Amino acid sequence: MPDTKDIITTKEITLHMGPQHPSMHGVLHLILDLQGEKIMKAEPDIGYLHRGTEKIAENLLYHQFVPYTDRLDYMCAMSNNLAYVQTVEKLLGIELTERGKYIRVIAAELSRIAGHLLALGAWALDLGAMSILLYAMREREVVLDIFEQLCGARMTLSYMRVGGVRYDFTPGVAESCNRMLDIFPKRLEQYEKILIGNRVWLKRNKGIGVISADTAIDLGLSGPALRASGVKWDKRKDEPYLVYDRFDFEVPTGENGDCFDRFMMRFREITQSMRIIKQALRDMPDGPFNVDVPQLVPPPKPDVYTNMENLIHHFKYVAAGFKVPKGEAYTSIEAPKGELGCYIVSDGSEKPFRLKLRVPSFMNLQTINEMSAGGYLADVIAIVSSIDPVFGECDK
Repeated sequence: MPDTKDIITTKEITLHMGPQHPSMHGVLHLILDLQGEKIMKAEPDIGYLHRGTEKIAENLLYHQFVPYTDRLDYMCAMSNNLAYVQTVEKLLGIELTERGKYIRVIAAELSRIAGHLLALGAWALDLGAMSILLYAMREREVVLDIFEQLCGARMTLSYMRVGGVRYDFTPGVAESCNRMLDIFPKRLEQYEKILIGNRVWLKRNKGIGVISADTAIDLGLSGPALRASGVKWDKRKDEPYLVYDRFDFEVPTGENGDCFDRFMMRFREITQSMRIIKQALRDMPDGPFNVDVPQLVPPPKPDVYTNMENLIHHFKYVAAGFKVPKGEAYTSIEAPKGELGCYIVSDGSEKPFRLKLRVPSFMNLQTINEMSAGGYLADVIAIVSSIDPVFGECDK
């Protein structure tokens, strides 16, 4: 009888996973080097959704580019709006009104909740837990209903504009937000009972896709995925913008840097976003929601139909836009997936000379090999879900 080690061999093979695979979050293509079921190397191959967003911006008026930001991380459109308009406002040197700042905070946190709910639901579905996706979509519909009440749209919102927001925050919207704050805590308790204590869920996520704090920082990881490795970094706390420094909220962190910790970060951040929204609703001041700079803000639509000067003003704003002083500026925010930055170079005209986006999905994706190497093929599904990439922003 021959020795088994002489006849049993394991060959290294290359497996192409995606871009059509249902767990690849759109159009991610992973090139996996395998030895049996063990991952030796995982290389992301991106670009299937590239549409030249940054180049498009150079050919549009500043206010015309806002709808294109919605199509970056289309699950959290408000955050994309915010990063872009803040950069233009920095170039213009204008200060937002107090009411406008509070409205933007609420809109951004609602967007964070919507994004995290989808991330948690899709993650559970990827690993075989169907019910949580249905529950998460049920809660997400509540947030989308608020968006529709606020600005008439549900996903691609284009709500924020340079100088403020498109519509005021009405008492009806505030009432809907308060209703959401009453409903969600019990709903999140349901998630905890169904999923977080489930032994199969724990087996599929605990100790999987571990990345250390130092490695995460070296690879440019940010957002919930970075905080899961124990790094307490959140731009809302460490480099506050808008009025985040006025709110009392916590920045959750993990200990192990594994898939389970990355799941828990999003779960806990939903609660913290609700805390912020509650305080913002309570403290929001009265007053204008846009800056008093006529060339930046069009007149109210009803006035356009009754006043010739307002009609001319509206036409000039839409057709010619506004000039931005020569210079360059970079601002970044804490988007649901991590640090979202926008860099603009202005030549003094009505269009950006150059625009560059620093998007979290693109940066976070380069950690896949670090998280996957040494694990099993089945673990890749959990790891990709734990990063929660969206290829609208990754490919741009």
